Amino acid sequence: MKVTTKGQVTIPLEIREKFGIQPGAEVEFKVEGKTVRLIRVRKARVRGRRVVERLRGRATVRMTTDEIMALTRGT
Repeated sequence: MKVTTKGQVTIPLEIREKFGIQPGAEVEFKVEGKTVRLIRVRKARVRGRRVVERLRGRATVRMTTDEIMALTRGT
């Protein structure tokens, strides 16, 4: 299978059918060492997962969850 100049590949029909990958389906790539896995993503989880992954590890304040909750509640 070749990658196009746009970075695209065609997922073979047998694989699309077996895993229920329809046109417009969301997929993601997971890098595991020197291997890349293509994973079908359920639509209900896509947006939330992207937000969490983008924000993970970006906190600059060292507070516990309880301290943050107390601060936001004004207690």
